[in-house]
Amino acid sequence: MSWSFLNGAGGRDPRSLSIFSFRRPPPPIANLTSCPKSPSFTPCRAAWQELAGVLVFSAIPFTAVKAIANSPLGESLQRQLLEKKKEALDNSSKFRALAQKARNQSFWYGEDRPHWLGPIPYDYPEYLTGELPGDYGFDIAGLSKDPVDFEKYFNFEILHARWAMLAALGVVVPEILDVLGISHFVEPVWWRVGYSKLQGETLDYLGIPGLHLAGGQGVIVIAICQALLMVGPEYARYCGIEALEPLGIYLPGDINYPGGVLFDPLNLSKDPVAFEELKVKEIKNGRLAMVAWLGFYFQAALTGKGPVQNLLEHLSDPFHNNLFSILKSM
Repeated sequence: MSWSFLNGAGGRDPRSLSIFSFRRPPPPIANLTSCPKSPSFTPCRAAWQELAGVLVFSAIPFTAVKAIANSPLGESLQRQLLEKKKEALDNSSKFRALAQKARNQSFWYGEDRPHWLGPIPYDYPEYLTGELPGDYGFDIAGLSKDPVDFEKYFNFEILHARWAMLAALGVVVPEILDVLGISHFVEPVWWRVGYSKLQGETLDYLGIPGLHLAGGQGVIVIAICQALLMVGPEYARYCGIEALEPLGIYLPGDINYPGGVLFDPLNLSKDPVAFEELKVKEIKNGRLAMVAWLGFYFQAALTGKGPVQNLLEHLSDPFHNNLFSILKSM
């Protein structure tokens, strides 16, 4: 996830800085709170109170789940779940059968699915059978020969694809809101927010002065909070359908698509045919988001600007504002 998404993109005056510039960065605005700096750069350290607060905060969800599960309320929820679980398991088995049928009939699965070279003849790996969404027969390194490794890599790809899509929103949304004048951030560019935190500056969440949900904390504290926010949902997903049963919550799906009220609140998986197609759309957009992040990194390094500003400048004068002109001017 981007610094901008977590910290609300606030913190420095909007001047162009390159993250790989060797010039000394301009001083922070006077009304920003900064950690004391020596002539040489030293990262801002988090106070022990902040670290203790994060540890206590991180223990609350797990403690709450344990407390509720062992309480009379938890016992009541578990009894209700046991009464409905047999029917839920039957429905889940029926849905899996319908999903398999939809996958066999889908354009995106099986031996006749689209391949990455299109109509060009090519000896595609036999172990890539089109069983999983987004399988275009591409494995030039042979990473998927082992079925166990193949399943593991697919799980990792789904995880990174989803977080990349969410993080991309954190990059472009603050900059778009600032360009449209809907909400003026002190610093809408994603990488400058992280740069400001490394300088020890206090940032305003969502650009609202004085709102320091995370903006007043050090880099270490924000990193710990980010890890907890990411690990929590992923851990619940990884534990599978029995993860939340002590709270009376049944997850009918599998490790990558748990379903249920928590992971599918809009009930998008109700139609098996549409659900199998949505899986393909998700992995395709997730791969695009991961590639887009490479573009974000290179744009920041070469121009010192955000992706939206780069796009607007390119559209205004595509012959002079493009990658080749930037490389030529270096």
